[in-house]
Amino acid sequence: MKLMAPVICLLLFTPAFGKIIPVGANEAVKKIGQAVQAAASGDTILIKKGVYYVENVIISKPVTLLGENRPVLHGSDKYEIFTISGTGVTVKGIHFTNSGYSSANDYAAITIIDASNFVIEDNILTQTFFGIHVANSHHFTIKGNRLVGKTKSEQTSGNGIHLWKCSNAVIENNNSSGHRDGIYFEFVTNSLIKENVSHNNIRYGLHFMFSNDDVYSKNTFEANGAGVAVMFSKRVTMNENIFENNWGPSAYGILLKEITDSKINGSKFYRNTVAIYMEGANRIEISNNTFRENGWASKVQASCSDNNFHHNNFLSNTFDIATNGSLVLNKFSDNYWDKYEGYDINRDGIGDVPYHPVSMYSMLIEQNPNSLLLLRSFIITLLDKAEKAIPSLTPETLRDDKPRMRQLAI
Repeated sequence: MKLMAPVICLLLFTPAFGKIIPVGANEAVKKIGQAVQAAASGDTILIKKGVYYVENVIISKPVTLLGENRPVLHGSDKYEIFTISGTGVTVKGIHFTNSGYSSANDYAAITIIDASNFVIEDNILTQTFFGIHVANSHHFTIKGNRLVGKTKSEQTSGNGIHLWKCSNAVIENNNSSGHRDGIYFEFVTNSLIKENVSHNNIRYGLHFMFSNDDVYSKNTFEANGAGVAVMFSKRVTMNENIFENNWGPSAYGILLKEITDSKINGSKFYRNTVAIYMEGANRIEISNNTFRENGWASKVQASCSDNNFHHNNFLSNTFDIATNGSLVLNKFSDNYWDKYEGYDINRDGIGDVPYHPVSMYSMLIEQNPNSLLLLRSFIITLLDKAEKAIPSLTPETLRDDKPRMRQLAI
């Protein structure tokens, strides 16, 4: 009996390996839906190379759908292709294309509802309305997929990766373009967005709402219509991201609206109309970032308070900081400003006179945008010099008391 106990335990904890069900024109099973119906938990459905016209296959058991040589699943511009629920589903190595469009329903190539512990990996999704649409799900991974939407208008396009009411998600190493929003989070908590590239989307590279305790790290957001928006959220960590070439009359590297207790650090903001636009943002730490060649490095509205800008580089921006109020409740310290003209007599690396990053001209533009036509004119240069000598219009308390003399190594 003593010898039997370990044997019984070994049998109980040995994983059960399912069977492989091939699907293809030359196989016994020719349709993916038939294979899913025939499969048992733990089975792998091996989809052979070819083109399959698919009308919303329902997957509600823990199976793996694996593409061999990248089979193409075509939605005929009418249907969703996969709908997944339950737990333990894996979809890998498949090309999804031409899923349906609806003005009333959020049709997607892959729809996931009430699911957990699933993996969507290494797939290509092209000509889709929504690419991957996830609702009311938790503990899952969406990794290494390439998503290209049907680029039309904001009203007739869906999102690349869309999450609603989810938790503990990992969105990693995906490439999303041609959608309304490349990645969309709403009511998503304790999740990670990592090493994705979201570019050339109609509206936002990332649209983030009512989502707390999340991290997005080492992503690139490039050439999107309005950049990135993070709104109505708390405790969001944003580090080592790249925001670049988001140009337009209402474009930002990142828009922060009604967000609190969060961090932006180690990121690069390059050639954006406004690198960071802040409205109703409180207790945000913005540190170790580089702002280069932006129209405005940051617009900090009067509704913002207790934000801390420190140890950042401000390089070749048209305007470093702009605001629409005179009362300043934010802190600027230990930043490098390439427009600083002060001196360092004791050579400790810190300027001996404070730097006022808000120019008089930027204040005029806030009140009268048409005055931007006078940019780089001689009279504006004279007025800015006079304002620096005797401040009267710019907020006197918005200053960096410890400006760095040399560019920081970030």
